Amino acid sequence: MGMSTTQHTVRPPLAVAPGLGTEWRARQRLARVSIDPPPGPFGRLLTWVARRMYGQPLDNANAMARNRRVLLATFAYERRVARFNQLDPGLRALATMAAAAEIGCAWCIDFGYHLAHDDGIDLAKLAAIPTWRDAENLTELEKQVVEFAVAATRTPSEVTDQLVARLRTALGEAALIELAMIVAIENQRSRFNSALGLVSQGFSASCQLPSTE
Repeated sequence: MGMSTTQHTVRPPLAVAPGLGTEWRARQRLARVSIDPPPGPFGRLLTWVARRMYGQPLDNANAMARNRRVLLATFAYERRVARFNQLDPGLRALATMAAAAEIGCAWCIDFGYHLAHDDGIDLAKLAAIPTWRDAENLTELEKQVVEFAVAATRTPSEVTDQLVARLRTALGEAALIELAMIVAIENQRSRFNSALGLVSQGFSASCQLPSTE
C-alpha cells in the first residue's frame, strides 16, 4: 500500500497514534532515507494533511518529500487511482495485500489493514492470504484474485492464460484491466517502500485483527 487517497471520507485519528518518540526513532534507524517531517510551511502542511486523513504522519510521504516533484506527482496519481470503480473493493483489497505480502513490504501491509478496516473490508479474508489456497473463508473467485496478484508480482510473471480467462469470465474485461493495474501499482508502492527500509508504523494497531492461530 502506498500513499493512497479517498474521495468520500476523511479518516478519523487512530486509537493508537505513535508520535515522534521511541517507536519513530526505531523506524528512523531502519529507514535508508530521512523520514523526518520536512521543515518549514510545506512540512507543517504535509503533517497536518496526513494527521487529518490517517491519524499520524506517513513515513513514506516524509521520505518522498525529499524530492517534492516525486511526492506531488505520486499524490496526484493516487488521487486518480482512488477513482477506479470497476473492481469490487473487497477484491481490490485482497489483490493489493497479496502483492504487498509477496514483496514483503511491512509498511504496506500495516497501512493496508488500516485502510481496509476503515473501508469496512472483512479483515479475516486479508489475514487468510498467507494460506489462501486452503482458506475456507475465501470464495473461489477471491482465491483466483489472490493467485493472480501473487503470480503477477513474481519475476518473471507466472500469470497463465487459463487464470486470466477465468477472471475475464468472472469479472469482465473492465474489472480485469483494473485488477491488473492495481497489482502493478501495488508493486510500485511496495518496492519503493521496502527498498527504502520503511517498516510498519502502527497503523493496524486499532484494527482488531483476527487471530491467525
